[in-house]
Amino acid sequence: MNTEARTVIITGASSGIGYALAQAYLARGFNVVGNARTIDRLQLAAQKLDKPHNFLTVPGDIADPATSRTLFERAIEAFGKVDILVNNAGIFIAKPVSSYTTEDLDALINTNLKGFFYPTQQAAEHMSRNRQGHIVSITASIAMQPNVKVPALLPVLIKGGLNQATKALALELASSNVKVSAVAPGAIDTPLHDPSRHAFMKTLQPVGRIGSTKDVVDAVLYLTDAEFTTGVVLPVNGGATAGTW
Repeated sequence: MNTEARTVIITGASSGIGYALAQAYLARGFNVVGNARTIDRLQLAAQKLDKPHNFLTVPGDIADPATSRTLFERAIEAFGKVDILVNNAGIFIAKPVSSYTTEDLDALINTNLKGFFYPTQQAAEHMSRNRQGHIVSITASIAMQPNVKVPALLPVLIKGGLNQATKALALELASSNVKVSAVAPGAIDTPLHDPSRHAFMKTLQPVGRIGSTKDVVDAVLYLTDAEFTTGVVLPVNGGATAGTW
C-alpha cells in the first residue's frame, strides 16, 4: 500500500464512468478506494485494473450509512487520509410522471440521494479536519435544463437538488479549504444506456453525438486539480444546456 500517494474514494466504481475514473486516477499514481454494491463486480474491475497495491475494494450498499463509514475507515486505515471523494453511484429512470412507481422513487432516493449524502457527510468531517480536500458529484445536465423529449421528473427532482446542494456545501466548507463541485453529464455512452437508444440520444445534444466516459473523467480531473474553483456545476453535454436549437 502506498501511503505517500493521494487517495480518492469513488462510488459506483465497478463499471462505466466510475471504472473510467478509477483507471484515470490509478494512472496518475493515486490510491483508489472503489465501492460498488457487490464484491463480484468490484473484484472483476480490480482484475482488469491490475493495480492490487493501489486499488482497495469496499463493497456495500451506498444507501446504507454504515457503508460510507466503512469506506472512510478502510481508506484511512490503508492509506492515511482521503483527499478526494467522487460521488458517482447513480441510476436514471426516465418515464412520464404518471408511470413512476413507489419502487422507482425508493430506488432513486436510495442510490442518488442517500448515496450522495452519507459519503459526503463523512468526507466533509474528515476533510474539514485535515483542512484540504475535494468532493465532486456526478449529477445530470437534464436537471439543469429539462427536455420534453426525455420526461424524467424524479431524476430532475433529485439531481437538481444535488446541483443546488453542491453550491450550498461549497459555501459551508469554503473556510475549511474543502472544494465542492459537480459534473452534470448529458447523454454518455455507458452501460446505463441500451445501444438501441444511441441514435435517439445523439439528438439530445447540439453537437449531434453521444459523450464518452473520458469526457466526464476529464471534467472531474479538472475540478480535482483546481484550487480556486468550487461551488460549480460543470455541464458535460455537448451544449445541451446552452439554449434551444
